[in-house]
Amino acid sequence: MTINKKIENETLILNLEGRLDTGSAPALENALIPAFVQVKKIILDFSELSYVSSAGLRVLLMGQKTAKEKDVPMTLVKVPEEILEIFEIAGFCDMLTIE
Repeated sequence: MTINKKIENETLILNLEGRLDTGSAPALENALIPAFVQVKKIILDFSELSYVSSAGLRVLLMGQKTAKEKDVPMTLVKVPEEILEIFEIAGFCDMLTIE
């Protein structure tokens, strides 16, 4: 997975490309979790993401928990239908902010 990172107006935008799985989940965790003390909003762009495993779901849950603790909104955007189905089956649609 490739993570393209940019900051605009105190908003971190992470564009994820490829597969969010056991091998790539630590990289997302390292890019995401420390950012909650550096910015006022986080956007995860999933437009180029093709797959999310349980390891990826775990990182997203950690991110959502941290977002609530730090009062920094985290939003997922441009989520492909296949990944949205995974979120629905896992019950994540109610936990995550998805646009």
